[in-house]
Amino acid sequence: MIFFELFYIFFYIGLFTFGGGYAMISLIQEEVIKHSWLSEEALLDFIAISESTPGPFAINIATFVGSQVGGILGAVCATLGVVLPSFIIILLVAMIMKKALKNRFVQGGLNGVRPVVISLILSTAIFFFIKMAFTSGKAFNINTSEFSFDRTGIAIFLILGFFILLHKKKKKKSLSPITILAISALMGILVYFVFNLH
Repeated sequence: MIFFELFYIFFYIGLFTFGGGYAMISLIQEEVIKHSWLSEEALLDFIAISESTPGPFAINIATFVGSQVGGILGAVCATLGVVLPSFIIILLVAMIMKKALKNRFVQGGLNGVRPVVISLILSTAIFFFIKMAFTSGKAFNINTSEFSFDRTGIAIFLILGFFILLHKKKKKKSLSPITILAISALMGILVYFVFNLH
């Protein structure tokens, strides 16, 4: 049954993801593609929407995928699935927090998890950069005619990166992620739809 499957998959993702919503992207990608619920292009769109809508990223992406696969009930099942492990674990951790943090085995485990979280986020970022830069939304295959270098996407990436660094240097503080998302969305609309430069 699709509703139980959505709940189970997102419960599993929520249970075995450390480091927040971005760290779970690789797991979501693997499961969603494996079950043929979404194409890679649709998942990219959902990630962009989840990032730019209010609320925690993990809940947003689970809700979007669930609604796409199983409607409103699918969205509820996927969202409950991704939230429940954290809710249960945080309740347990809150009860034993002081003692647990002093335990050297717990400290060792946390120190071991940190590099993995970084590598999960980095590998996902590299995958999506390749997808954005080289395929123009098509399947990535260097041996086919579908392979192309998206100069427009790279240009937007570089312009925004330069703008962020310049702002940080002048103002001595980071630019708000909301501002970055708004600027990138505006640039995307202008470049890809108004001027049709891709």
